[in-house]
Amino acid sequence: MSWLYLLAAAVFEMAWTFSLRFMSVKKLKALHWRGFFSQSGNWLIVWPFLGYVVFGLGNVYCISIAMKTIPASTALAVWMGTALIGVKLVEILFLKMPYDGWQFLFIAFILVGIVGLKRMP
Repeated sequence: MSWLYLLAAAVFEMAWTFSLRFMSVKKLKALHWRGFFSQSGNWLIVWPFLGYVVFGLGNVYCISIAMKTIPASTALAVWMGTALIGVKLVEILFLKMPYDGWQFLFIAFILVGIVGLKRMP
């Protein structure tokens, strides 16, 4: 069950990373909260911040549960490697970021390391 929490933590980490990407602190500071509901574009500014909070808390909760039974070094390596691979794949597949074949080789190296750490006692 701990490995499922670790996977969930990695997914939350990915979502948290993209909420950071789309969040604008400058625009958040400039919001006029009195007339917040009267202007339609305000939610587009607030949603990434709400995602930052919710995904961050979900991430910390899930990784803390996973680390109760998985060694910390293994949990952190698997969590960060899985999140890194997920972020890269989302950038390539959905955000159409440029990539080359070498990146897939290094992603494969990360996967080999994750599998190796999971197989350790």
